[in-house]
Amino acid sequence: MIEKRPSDISGAGVFARRPIPQHTFIVEYKGEKISAAESDRREARYLARGRIWCFKLNARWARDAAYGGNIGRYINHACRPNCYSEIAGDRIWIRALRDIRPGEELTYDYCTDGEAGMRCRCRPGCRTRL
Repeated sequence: MIEKRPSDISGAGVFARRPIPQHTFIVEYKGEKISAAESDRREARYLARGRIWCFKLNARWARDAAYGGNIGRYINHACRPNCYSEIAGDRIWIRALRDIRPGEELTYDYCTDGEAGMRCRCRPGCRTRL
């Protein structure tokens, strides 16, 4: 249903190989389950290289896709995404926000509130900070 390939947004991205209907469960965002404190330590190292790999489950836990991650870690951020994340217990699902066409890059809002200080590259001229 999906494949990893070069992205115009950032490095590698994930693209639809076939039509994906709205609300479809596309992929689970996998990674090592770590404490929020460990996530903060690791994320500081990743951000220095321009990457965001940790996904917070809640105030106590996160998933680090750099360890045990899958193709879901390559889904890029966009301010006007076509996917959304859904946390169910300690699992993170990426679902289709709307119908997605074959060849379209999958994106979701990372909801970082600018904490990372990275410039968003979802479209030319975007002024959002991740």
